[in-house]
Amino acid sequence: MFLQLRSNGKMVEVLSLSDLFNPNHPQLVGRYNAGEELQDPEKFDKSALEFLSGEPLPRCWLDIDYRDNQAGR
Repeated sequence: MFLQLRSNGKMVEVLSLSDLFNPNHPQLVGRYNAGEELQDPEKFDKSALEFLSGEPLPRCWLDIDYRDNQAGR
């Protein structure tokens, strides 16, 4: 899966999907998708990433308490 950094629009290949989907993990392992050679993996803050379309990541991937606001309805 590919995401982009909000700050500069650089594309990031996500290497750890389990970290992406787990709200307890604030970071994930990925690598920049630039040039012909594979870049070295590094950690990225999930809060700094978005979909390539510019949409934010789902709240359930970022916030462990995402259901608390819905419980009072």
